[in-house]
Amino acid sequence: MREFSKVRRLITHFYLWIGIAIIIFPIYFIFSASSHTSAEILSAPMPLNIGPYLLENYKRALFEGTKNLGTPVFIMIKNSFIMAMGISIGKIIISLLAAFAIVFFDFPLRKFCFWSIFITLMLPVEVRIMPTYKVISDLGMLNTYSGLIMPMIVSATAVFLFRQFFLTVPREIVEASQIDGSSPMQFFGRILVPMSRTPIAALFVIQFIYGWNQYLWPLLITTKQEYFTLLIGINRMMTGADVNIEWQIVMATTLLALIPPVIVVVLMQKQFIAGMTETEK
Repeated sequence: MREFSKVRRLITHFYLWIGIAIIIFPIYFIFSASSHTSAEILSAPMPLNIGPYLLENYKRALFEGTKNLGTPVFIMIKNSFIMAMGISIGKIIISLLAAFAIVFFDFPLRKFCFWSIFITLMLPVEVRIMPTYKVISDLGMLNTYSGLIMPMIVSATAVFLFRQFFLTVPREIVEASQIDGSSPMQFFGRILVPMSRTPIAALFVIQFIYGWNQYLWPLLITTKQEYFTLLIGINRMMTGADVNIEWQIVMATTLLALIPPVIVVVLMQKQFIAGMTETEK
C-alpha cells in the first residue's frame, strides 16, 4: 500500500513538473531572446542560451525605446502603474461606500439601486466603450491620467463582493457603535474598513492586474506617446512598414511588463488567499 501511494505521489509530481515546464518555457524563451540581437532572433533555429547583449538591450529598452517608437519603457511603466493603482484604489473606495450605503442604510429603492448596479455585469465593455469615449472626449480628458482611470473605477463585481461581506457583520457591532455615539462615517472608517482588510487586499490584487492589462481603453484615448501604457507601447513597437522590428527590445519590454504584477501577487498572496477563502468567517 505504501509503494502504491509512493507511485501515485511520483506520478503527481511528474505531471506537476511538466505543467511548470510548460508555463516557464515561454518566459525563458522571452528572456533568452531579449539577450540577443534581432538578426540572431530571426535566425533558424534561434539560440536558447543567454546572449551577451542582455544588459545592453534592457538598458536601451528602459531609457531609449525602439527606433519606430522612441518612448522609453520606464515612461510606459510609470503610465501603466499610475493607471493600475488609480483603478484599484478608486474601485475599492467607491465600491466600499456603495456597499456600505446599500447594506446599512434604509432608503427608498435600495434594492432597485443594487440590482441596477449588478445588472451592468451583463453589459460587455464593448457596448459601453463608445458612449464612454464620447463623454471623456467632451470633457477634454483625452491623453490624461484622469481619462485613463475615471471610466474604469466603477465595478459591480466589487460592490457585490463588499455587500456580501458586510451582510455577515453582526448587527450587535452596529448597535454597539450607535450606543457609543459613533456617526455612520465613524463606524465606516474605524470599524467596517479595518474589518474588511482581507477582501480589500484580494480585490486590490485582482483590480491591479486588471488595470495593468488594460489595452482597448488606452488604445482609444491615448494618441500622445507620453501617455502610452506598456501594452500599447509593445503593440506600437511591432508596427511600422519602413522600420525593421527590433525584436530584442520588444522581448525585453514584454518581460519588464510581467514584473510589477508578479511583485504585487507575491507580496500580497497571503492576503489574497485569505480574502478569497475566509470572507465568510
